[in-house]
Amino acid sequence: MQKKIFSAVCISLIFTGLFMLTACSKREKVTHLLQLSGKQFAVPTGTVADKLVLSKFPDAKFQYYNSVLDAALAVQAGKADAAAYDEPILKNIAAKNKGLTVLPELITKDNYGFAVQSNRQDLKQAIDLVVSDLKKNGSYDAMLQRWLPKTGNPAPMPEIKLTGSKGVLKFGTSAVTEPFSFMDASHTVVGLDIEIARYVAQKLDMTLEVVNMDFGAMIPALMAGKVDMIGACITITEERSKKVLFSEPYYVGGIAALVRQ
Repeated sequence: MQKKIFSAVCISLIFTGLFMLTACSKREKVTHLLQLSGKQFAVPTGTVADKLVLSKFPDAKFQYYNSVLDAALAVQAGKADAAAYDEPILKNIAAKNKGLTVLPELITKDNYGFAVQSNRQDLKQAIDLVVSDLKKNGSYDAMLQRWLPKTGNPAPMPEIKLTGSKGVLKFGTSAVTEPFSFMDASHTVVGLDIEIARYVAQKLDMTLEVVNMDFGAMIPALMAGKVDMIGACITITEERSKKVLFSEPYYVGGIAALVRQ
């Protein structure tokens, strides 16, 4: 009797495994965003990515993971049809993991900006001028190629000399948003946002102090005057704009879908 039960369990496990492998192998190859209607999305826990996906695909299904990288690896393993998160972060992951790509169509479109205290119109203008100049002289395009390469890791951040004769510019960030703000191999906070912040400090003839913190702590720290400006792939929203003053958008992205190639 025990042998029969054991055999039945083994057969059941084999069929379960075959079913899971078949389900993964039969996932439709996705090349266009609209193919994801009713499909399985992998998203990081504790984010609004699922709500934003539902605004486009009300019939979407979800799997939740501890990080966006875990969600992306689930797609790579065939456990989900797509991972949904901020487009530049997904592009960064796809560049470093073979077999993954980010669809060009966005699920939602967002503007990313730096934020300062509501009464710091002067600092906002300085940020806007720096970004405008970087785009006009071609430096911004070179920065995007460096921080968002098609394959491989971002290139090292260039040296930007700061004199600091007019004090310190405190920049609040969350170094978990590669390639906008992250720790490099030497445990230094680098990224697109950090590089732009250094150019702002250079324009103001100040040094830059990077204050790393949790993402959710950045706006409260700015409002409390603990830092002068913040940036870490922050989307400009109406709710946030009631509390802080945003720069003009320096990057247009949004929630994107990462799929298997």
